[in-house]
Amino acid sequence: MSWHFEVVAGPFGFTEGPVWNGRYLFFSDIPNSIIKCYDPSTGVCSDFRTGTNRANGLRLDKQGRMYACEGGSRSVVRYEADGSRTILADKFDGCFLKSPNDLAFDAGGGIWFSDPRYTDLPEYRLTAEAEVKDESVYRLVQNGASQWSIRRMTYDTTKPNGLLVALAGDTLFVAESNPGIRQELRMYPILNDDTLGPFKLLYDFYPHRGIDGMTLDNEGNIVAAAGWRKSGPGPAIYVFSAAGRLLESHPFPADQPTNCTFGDADLQSLYVTAGDGCLYKARTERKGMPEGWWW
Repeated sequence: MSWHFEVVAGPFGFTEGPVWNGRYLFFSDIPNSIIKCYDPSTGVCSDFRTGTNRANGLRLDKQGRMYACEGGSRSVVRYEADGSRTILADKFDGCFLKSPNDLAFDAGGGIWFSDPRYTDLPEYRLTAEAEVKDESVYRLVQNGASQWSIRRMTYDTTKPNGLLVALAGDTLFVAESNPGIRQELRMYPILNDDTLGPFKLLYDFYPHRGIDGMTLDNEGNIVAAAGWRKSGPGPAIYVFSAAGRLLESHPFPADQPTNCTFGDADLQSLYVTAGDGCLYKARTERKGMPEGWWW
C-alpha cells in the first residue's frame, strides 16, 4: 500500500534532522540556524532554538536532551535544559572537523557521527593544515563527567551522510553519498574491539541521488529518504531489510527528501523533511523505535 504524504508545516529553509520526543516533532531549518518544534495536536510549528550554527542531524537521549551536528561550528554538541550548549567534539588530532552531518547512538553510550564536506561557506574556508583531511565516520565515548574521546572509525568513506546502528548493536549502516562518484548503502560490522570490519554493499543508487537520512522501524528495517527529480526513479522513501533486501518504495511528492523519523503516539506516522523546506507526514503500517531507545 502506497503511503500518502501531506505537508504539515512549512516551507522554511532546507529542512533536516527530524526527531520525536513523545509529544513534539523537532527538525532543523539549516540555513536559518533554527530548530523547529511541530505540535501535531494543534498543527502549530514554532521555533524551539535559534542560533544553532546550521545544525543538521539531531538525536535525543532518554533524558530528553538534544544532541546536534552543527555544521557551521564544525562540532557535535548537546543542548542543555538551561539553554546552554556543551561542545562534545570539534577537532580530531588537533584539526578542525569538516561539517558534522548526522549522528546515531549505541548501547555502550557511544555517539557515532558522519563528517563530510558539503559546503563552501566562509566559515569552512580553512587551510588544509587546519582541517581534517578525510571525510569519515567518528565515534565519541564519554570519559568522566564532561570529557569525551573521539575515534576515527572509517577509512574508506569519501562522503558519509546518514548513519544508523542496528537494533542488535552489531552493525553500522552508512549512507555513502558522494555526488557523481558513489551513492551507496553500506553495512559495516562492529567488532568486539570497537573497530569496524570491511563493509558490505547493500544497495547501489549510482548514478542517481542516494540516501540522505534514514531511520529504523521496530523490526530493524531501514527506512530511508533518497532520490530526486533530475534522474532515476525520482524522490522516494525506501524500506530495506537489515540484510539489504528492498522491501518497499513509496514515491515522495517533493524533490530531495532529506531525512525521516517515526512519530505520533503509536509511532506509526512517518515524518519526512525535504529540500523544499517543508515537513511531511504519512500514516504507515510500520512502527518506529522511540527516540533515545539506546540510552
